[in-house]
Amino acid sequence: MFTGIVEELGEIVAREDLADAARFTVLGPVVTSDAKHGDSIAVNGVCLTVVDVQAGDSFTADVMQETLNRSSLARLAAGSRVNLERAAALNSRLGGHLVQGHVDGTGTVISRAPSENWTVVRISLPDSISRYVVEKGSITVDGVSLTVSALGGDPGDEWFEISLIPTTLSLTTLGSAEPGTLVNLEVDVIAKYVERLQNAR
Repeated sequence: MFTGIVEELGEIVAREDLADAARFTVLGPVVTSDAKHGDSIAVNGVCLTVVDVQAGDSFTADVMQETLNRSSLARLAAGSRVNLERAAALNSRLGGHLVQGHVDGTGTVISRAPSENWTVVRISLPDSISRYVVEKGSITVDGVSLTVSALGGDPGDEWFEISLIPTTLSLTTLGSAEPGTLVNLEVDVIAKYVERLQNAR
């Protein structure tokens, strides 16, 4: 479980493509400082398992084909910047919201509208998850816990907007995500449980 509060802007330093998976080596001194084999680290919002730790500043993780098919990790290469977060500890503050690191879908950055103190980013919203997204609700974009500031579009062509403060722009990949960028989306898990329980009735 994560909180969507990015701890570090890391970098992919190596990618090895296997028969039905990919192995990434990720530079991230902060998240690697206490990492060990088997730990969970979110990479652009995808929960990955640490396979190996190198010299205290990078770790290796294997990504199965299913994850590559359903997330933006397939597009990562050496030099790609990534958002990193260690799994939440039970005694830590919940600064964002409950994030599982299980991508529900991907969206594409449609536009960016910068202003003096923040930037509004519009992202396409897949039909499969649009019903879980509400204005002023929480959504995770590339591992960043954010508040939905607006919703719009027609059925089959919906979008949502997020308003990014300077800290988010400078400390996460969203600061440089230009129109056309594919991003990982995770909706609030509580909404999915509520729907499931109501359908059971």
